[in-house]
Amino acid sequence: MREGRAAVTPRWAVGDPPGGRRPRRRRGAGCAGVLLAAVSVVAGCRAADSDGITPVPQLLAFLPWLLVPAGAGLLLALFARWWTGAAWSVLLLGLLAWHIEPYGTTGDPIGLPVAEVRVLTSNVEFGQGTGALIEAVRREKPDLVFVQECPSLCDAALRGLAADYPHRRAVEGEGPRGSVILSRFPLRAAAGIPATMGMPAAVADVRGHSVRLQLAHPMPPLPGRVDRWRAELDAVRGAAAADTRTPTVLAGDFNAGQDHAAFRRILDTGLRDAARLAGSHRTPTWPSPTTPGFGTQIDHVLVSEDFTVHDARFLDIAGSDHRAVVVGLTLHGRG
Repeated sequence: MREGRAAVTPRWAVGDPPGGRRPRRRRGAGCAGVLLAAVSVVAGCRAADSDGITPVPQLLAFLPWLLVPAGAGLLLALFARWWTGAAWSVLLLGLLAWHIEPYGTTGDPIGLPVAEVRVLTSNVEFGQGTGALIEAVRREKPDLVFVQECPSLCDAALRGLAADYPHRRAVEGEGPRGSVILSRFPLRAAAGIPATMGMPAAVADVRGHSVRLQLAHPMPPLPGRVDRWRAELDAVRGAAAADTRTPTVLAGDFNAGQDHAAFRRILDTGLRDAARLAGSHRTPTWPSPTTPGFGTQIDHVLVSEDFTVHDARFLDIAGSDHRAVVVGLTLHGRG
């Protein structure tokens, strides 16, 4: 180097080298921003009491699992020293945690106990789980059985339970369209809910007390069919609200959970989720191959305030992608 010329120190020699920390931090901040923006859209719809459009309804079903990308966003923001992003992450995690709490009322009935009722609901996936369901029914001995996706062969097999369940209401159909209610108690006809898949109804005589029974199986929120899903859940809500004076059991595969606004509107009619009352409001029922480690609770037994809940159990049904739900109830008289 010639005398008289100052040595030029490369900028990276006193800072970050090319391809060093600064580019990595920028990439980390960018990844954090993408994660947080995606989670914020879903969490924002939940906070706004809206189910939004695809893919929001599908992601809302797995709301607790959004804590994972939100947490990853926080770690990336801290790595990138992006303090605005870190604060955004913390607020988002708090919002998600708030909404994970149980939804709905938990009041106790006033009247005296008049009957014990055990209810089982199961989606047998196009009838593939029929055999396992029959074994579960014989083992669990429920008083009421709600079966979804029960085509003609499933319906015929369930008739083999007629000695124990002499009363039934059904909507016939192939594939996912067939549904059946089996009962130890006498039933009288009631108008079901017109929908894509069968949703039969009945009124049971439970030890001299009328109890409304309604099977729920609205369309799933498939891309392009979210409006139909929302409309059929609204029809279920309309049926629930039509008679709030008669004790009611509304059970089935709702294709929705407490993080969906359309499902919360059903609970707002005064019905309560039996699993929530039993302390299992987040136990997943679908998809059964990954439960209980991962999944969402979309199979429910909803009851009016005339019932107390003793227990809620979840059964693996071989051949089906849903777990069955079994709940023990006590019916209380009014006044």
